Amino acid sequence: MRAALGIDLGGTYIKWGIVTEAGEVLQEGQMPTESDQGPAELLNKLSAIAERAGMACQELRIALDSVGIGTAGQVQRSSGIVMGATATLPDWAGVPLGERIGRETGLPVVIDNDVNMIATGEAWLGAGRQWRDFLCVALGTGVGGCWVSERQVYGGRDGYAGEFGHMVIAVDGRACSCGNHGCWESYASVTALKRLTREWWPAGPSDQPEELFRYAREGDPRALAIVTQYCRDVATGLANLIHIFNPPAIVLGGAIVAGQGDFLLDRIRGLVSRQTMRVYQQPEPVAIAAAQLGRQAGVIGAALAAMTSRQL
Repeated sequence: MRAALGIDLGGTYIKWGIVTEAGEVLQEGQMPTESDQGPAELLNKLSAIAERAGMACQELRIALDSVGIGTAGQVQRSSGIVMGATATLPDWAGVPLGERIGRETGLPVVIDNDVNMIATGEAWLGAGRQWRDFLCVALGTGVGGCWVSERQVYGGRDGYAGEFGHMVIAVDGRACSCGNHGCWESYASVTALKRLTREWWPAGPSDQPEELFRYAREGDPRALAIVTQYCRDVATGLANLIHIFNPPAIVLGGAIVAGQGDFLLDRIRGLVSRQTMRVYQQPEPVAIAAAQLGRQAGVIGAALAAMTSRQL
């Protein structure tokens, strides 16, 4: 049985799993990213995960085939070096991630942007299987995305395409971690939702989006107002992407989507419909679906990319 270590390195958590070629997660775990401690400590955490996974494989009596890592930022796939990063992972640019993990594990290492890895998993084993072309968008600490066509991600000149979160939707709007203002990420990320909650409901559950949505489900007017505004901001970016790419479907990932399901998606679908030209809704609206692999999408996708070189 072939298996690989998949690692999803996000701004809030590092998730990992030992994944078979069929996408079965044999063992998994997570730890806080704590990126403010610097890249050296972050590399130490990744090394500890690799060591822990190796011990787990001994107990499972299997051998790791390879390692796949999805990370926030722009990645040079050929070298495994993170070329660009924002405040999500400060000082992460220039880190030779592939070389370090490859040297310590003695295994082949495949590294790509975290949302590209999510798209890999969804294209082969998740919601994306039913479409040859689709957009993948992840709402997390930041907002990332990619355009999948014929099961391949369009990478652009240097492989950095898909930074949908830094599409400007409000000129002179909120400051973004990238240094610009008005980026979609500053309105549609979970970080933005927490900020909006603090602004509109100072005594509310600003650091607990799950609680905010619980209040909204119960009909609390303050929570409903915040959720409605957040969904409107998400929908604005999605409508822009629909007008640019004309996709048959958008697969939405991220913990908030996995946790809230249709309560969130139905609101987004309705708002996207209002902001999209009618011709783009014929003969049927663009499908907006939740990533089926949920919180494991990045881990599974990274492992699959490592085992099969499905570097979407």
